[in-house]
Parts: sequence; C-alpha cells; structure tokens
Amino acid sequence: MKLHEGIDARMRAFLLDAPMFFVGTAPLSAEGHVNVSPKGLRGTFAVLGEHRVAYFDHTGSGAETIAHLRENGRIVLMFCAFTGPPNIVRLHGRGTPVLPGEPTFAELAAYFPAEPGRGVRAIVDIAVERVSDSCGFAVPLLEYAGDRDLLDRWTERKSDEQLRAYRAKKNAASIDDLPALPPAQGPAQPTP
Repeated sequence: MKLHEGIDARMRAFLLDAPMFFVGTAPLSAEGHVNVSPKGLRGTFAVLGEHRVAYFDHTGSGAETIAHLRENGRIVLMFCAFTGPPNIVRLHGRGTPVLPGEPTFAELAAYFPAEPGRGVRAIVDIAVERVSDSCGFAVPLLEYAGDRDLLDRWTERKSDEQLRAYRAKKNAASIDDLPALPPAQGPAQPTP
C-alpha cells in the first residue's frame, strides 16, 4: 500500500475512467450495520480538487449512505482496475449529502459532465483525508459492456409525486432507523 499527498493528475484520470466504484459507510453503533454500495453510470463522479470529490447519489431501495453521513460523516470510496495494470485506490474522508434545492447543489452539479437526472436524490460531497492505492493482484479482469439505462427509464415512468412517495417510504431511514432523507424530498430536476 502507498499513501499519496492527494489526488494527482494520473490518479484523477484513473478515477474518472472507472466505470464503477464502491462506497463504504457505517453507523457509530457497534450493533449497527456496515454498508457497501456499488456506484456506476459514466459522468456521475467528479474530482473537485486534490482533496475533494463528489458523486451523484441515485434513488435506491435504501438510504444507508446518507443516513450514516448525517450521523457521523465517515466514508470510503474504493476504485478497482478491472482492465489494464492492477490497482485499487481508496479515498477516505468525510462526506456531506447535498440535496436538490440546497444552495450548493447547483454549484456542485456544474462539476459533472452528466446532468443530474430525476433519479438523483443527492450529491455526496467528500472532503478526502486519506488517499492510498494498493496492488489489486486478486481483482479479476472484467470487460465493461456499458451502463444500464434502467434507473433513467424507471424514474421517467414516475411522476414527481410518485418519486416523493417512493423516497418517503424507502429512503426516510436506514435499516438501523437512522434518519436519511426528509419525507418531501422530490426529484433533482423538475419534470419538463
């Protein structure tokens, strides 16, 4: 393992080229559940500086990451090389979920090559405190076939009210009953 001073140009290119990464968070309680979530979709991760990154947090069946960040802020992102030379990069830091309608949401969204679609329920803004990489010799070689469009198709079939109702039911609290999204949190962008 090697520690780095920050995210340099070479590492930035590696991170931005990755078709997916993993997010790890945990509650403070020793009885609480640790969470690991895969994240993907091109253009939904951004490097904002040597010690700052962000990603679009999409509507899902749970809201563990947001709940854990609201409680304690701890987060780690892990990127793996599935092609080319083996490599694993971990970014440890403190994350803040920024919801649509909050003052910095539009400012953060401007850093991304993709627009925040209706499926985006937050942007997770991360102050990176530790940057490391390791060998990744045991990570398999995999071929990237493309992004799935299921989330976009699913959200396009939902009205704003249906998205709010889904998030109120599925994303209001973590599996450990930590608060996650406010009940009225709707889509990232208004319906055209």
